[in-house]
Amino acid sequence: MSVKSSVLRHSRLVVGAAAAAAVIAGGTIGVAAAATGEHPAAPVAATALAAAQPPAAEQPPEGARAIVKVDPNPAAPGGEITITGNCGGGKGLKKVIGGFPGHQILKDVKIVDANPEAFKATAKLTTKVGNGVGPVMVDCDGEAGVTLLVTHTPPAGE
Repeated sequence: MSVKSSVLRHSRLVVGAAAAAAVIAGGTIGVAAAATGEHPAAPVAATALAAAQPPAAEQPPEGARAIVKVDPNPAAPGGEITITGNCGGGKGLKKVIGGFPGHQILKDVKIVDANPEAFKATAKLTTKVGNGVGPVMVDCDGEAGVTLLVTHTPPAGE
């Protein structure tokens, strides 16, 4: 493969990845605005992107409408996190799961308030987790939600 074809191939990959990221980010922002009921004035530059997106009233499919936030994010191993959000039509927070089967990243999970309109839970990150990204999922008895938790180990001496 020549240097020119290698550069062209790499450029197409970068442009394709950037376009996919823009579409995903735009869709996520549109869904978040629809879920909160907020409709801020669109900046002039975003108007063309908004025209290519589905209508703001469109929601995720039933069963996947819970909204989840983790604070702090990123978090350090062994640290405590707070999980908040709303159940998006579910009956109330029933369970919080972090990580993957066999590779749980949360321990000591406590549901502080199961209110479907504004739930709250706390948990600690295991000390076996390193730098990376993992899912935090909630079961709201009829609706589920997921967000990503970024983990990092602080530099030595902190």
